[in-house]
Parts: sequence; structure tokens; C-alpha cells
Amino acid sequence: MFLIGDLMEKKVLIVDDGERVVQSIAGVLEDEGFQVAKARSGEEAIKVFQQGEPDITLLDIWMPGMDGIEVLKRLKWIAPDCQVIMISGHATISTAMTAVKLGAFDFIEKPLSLDVLLMTIHRALDHQKELITVQRSGEIVTEGPFQDKKIFAKEMAGELIGPPLVSIREAIPLTREASKRKGTSLFPQHTLKQSMVLYGTGLHSGKKTGLLLQPLPPRSGILFGNISSDEFVPAHLDYVQTTEFATSLKKGRAIAQTVEHLMAVLHAYRITNLMVKMIEEIPIMDGSALEFCKIVEEAGVEEQEERMDELIIDRRLEIVHKNKSLIIEPAEIFSIHFFLDYPAPIGQQTFDFTLESEEAFRDQIAPARTFGFLKDIEMLERMGMGGGGRLHNFILLDDGKIVNTELRFPDEFVRHKILDLIGDFYLLNRPVRGKVTAHLTGHTENIILLKKIQEATRERER
Repeated sequence: MFLIGDLMEKKVLIVDDGERVVQSIAGVLEDEGFQVAKARSGEEAIKVFQQGEPDITLLDIWMPGMDGIEVLKRLKWIAPDCQVIMISGHATISTAMTAVKLGAFDFIEKPLSLDVLLMTIHRALDHQKELITVQRSGEIVTEGPFQDKKIFAKEMAGELIGPPLVSIREAIPLTREASKRKGTSLFPQHTLKQSMVLYGTGLHSGKKTGLLLQPLPPRSGILFGNISSDEFVPAHLDYVQTTEFATSLKKGRAIAQTVEHLMAVLHAYRITNLMVKMIEEIPIMDGSALEFCKIVEEAGVEEQEERMDELIIDRRLEIVHKNKSLIIEPAEIFSIHFFLDYPAPIGQQTFDFTLESEEAFRDQIAPARTFGFLKDIEMLERMGMGGGGRLHNFILLDDGKIVNTELRFPDEFVRHKILDLIGDFYLLNRPVRGKVTAHLTGHTENIILLKKIQEATRERER
């Protein structure tokens, strides 16, 4: 936390060839109490930097002559611990990966959100203080918060054009005044401590894709930014497009497919504010949620000052269709009892899980992988789906046996169904306190029950 007096001593260098951009950012930062230096080219930036090393450098990537990546290399050579925040109106995941590998503190996009800009600068200043403290204690630290181990480059993808961070608070209000809500419990909001990059392949599209995870301010919610347009879709029940084989969201041109595994991790780690930039589909990774757990833990979870409310179930709600049923009822904590029954080699499986900690989720649920029967995979391929299925990223079943792998748990199949359910439930935009009992259900039933919960909650809040 920095007071105004502290900020008067903090100097920010703005490097951008756009006069309006420089003046706009400078005005905002000066109003916030920062000293500001300006440069309109890479060459000028290096001269200004050497004349009086700034605390923070805001560096545009795309400039004529010496571009931002080359400037970043030179600044890190001059001062390895300098805090550089990359900015761009045409961000790409591959460019972001290059920048953070070279030591950039973070990567944000134009048009700049004031909240995101100031939050990122304050995080960079906090990191700078930590470096100074460590150095004074006799330890020399020359690497920023991004290191190669924090960028899980599973499969290199092409350039991904990212959407701007604008009007993020207009998407879905994350909180309201607690006094207006009945049956709620407040707890801190959270985001990641730093941006992260992840590459992989979409299960159903078969396309190479990637994720750029970026911290957001309180009350922003979880947003999926579509790489192919300047739009985003909130991770919310109201935007569910389809539940056939996976949960997918859509708003305008923004599409987010197969979101349930990542959403389950965000639910378990109580991440409430995050921008997820992608090419339509979340990468399948190894078919489980383990890689998403790793990237969240590597980034670190930051507690934010504002609070959000937990939805407390106060009465039994259920859906029943033939032999399928899904029930939620009051309880002191979110828990799931799941029963499934599939042909051999799965058979009948039952598992009980209580979401009491991220460690419990990571160890018991996150490793469970997607599974499918060969006949279903063949059908998906005829439908133009399932193109990303590989022998290493899901459990393939045929002729009463497992074809391609060893199970991680004897009951891995039912654990994976719980993983999907935890992810779908986070589309309520806040954690739920209640006991879920599931019998032979899937994404479609999950969403139907969530709509009943949403309707009951809205009635209660009127």
C-alpha cells in the first residue's frame, strides 16, 4: 500500500509513439501523485531511462524503429531489476510470452482500463519493494516475478490477437450491498498476483490455442476475452450457449468453449476477478485440471480489499428426469455426492467430496481426466468435434477395457464428473454453500439446476 506522499517520490516513464496516449496516461498518473517522464521512441526511452532510472516503465510494444521488445532487452541489460509493464493495442499471446520471458513485470492492453493500469503499477511497486528488501538482506535477486517455469508452453501456437480491457465492470456486477442480500456470507475477493501464459490444444476444435490470464480489480468478475474480436463474455450462467459434451459460453462474437475445467480451478482457489484471453476454446491439456492448478499456484493468489458474498442455500431444490436427478439442499459447506453408472469397464461408481480447501481439490479431484468411449469419439469426429482428442489427453474406452492409459484413481471417472460439476457451479458468479447430490447427471442437468437456484435467489432478494 502506498500513500500519496510515497507516490510523489515514484517516477513512471511512459514510452509510446502516440501523443494522445502519452498525454492521457500522464494526466491520470499525475493526478494520482506520480512523477512522470515521457518518451516517444525506443531510442529516446533508453536515453531518458539512463538519465534518471524510473521506478516503473510503461512500454508500448509496437513502435516505429526500435520496437518495445528490443527496448525491453536493453533496459533489462542496463538495470536487470527494473519494473517494465508492456502495453499494446494489438497484443498477442506469443508476444506476451516473449516479453515476460525477457523480464517484463506484466502485459496489459489498450484501450487501457484505469483500474487495471493503476492496480498493475501498484503491484510492480510492491514487487520492487520486495526486491530491495531481499537485496538489503544480502541476497541478490535479478529475476522478476515471471520466470520460465511460470510459463507452461505445452504446444507453441500462432499469434493470438487479444481484446482490449474496457468496461470490465459493466459485464456482471460481482457484488451488491451485503445488507440487501439475505442468506449470504462475505469473504475476500481474489485475483492472480501476476499474468500467466499457457498453451495447448482445444479438445473439440482440435485447434492449437492458448490462454493469457490477467489479474483484474475487485468487482470485475471472471471474463473470457475472445481473441478474434474486441468483445468478452462473462463467466456467468446467463451466457451459457450449449452444454453438449462441454459447457460453452457466448455473448455477441465472444465465444468460450469447454470452460468447466478452468472454472473448477477458479472455484476451488476462490479466484473472483480474472481476464482469460483465448481462441474460443480452453485448451484440454492432459484432460484434467492439474495444469490449471499449477499455473494458479505459480502466479500466486492475491487477496483483495473488497468482499463478495457466498450464496447460502436455504431450501431444497431438485430436478428429476427419468433416472437422472440433481439435488441441492442446505449445508454448512459446499459438498458433492455423485453416483454414476456406465457400461464396462466403468460400472457403478460413487464419490463424496467436500470443497474445504484448494489442496483437497488439487489432490483428489483436479487429476481426474476426461473420458470417452470409442464409438462416441467416432461420432464426435463425424460432427466435426473431438479433433483435439489425443491418446495422452483423455481416457479412451472400448470393448469393455481402457485402451490407452493407466487410471490415476480406481474411481477416476466419477471424480471427473465432480470436477465438471464444480466448474459449472461457479457460473453462478459466486461460491455456493450447500450439499449437492447427483445421480447420473451431466452438464445439461447442472445448468438446469443452476437456473433454479438463480431464480430462487432473485425471488429471495426482491
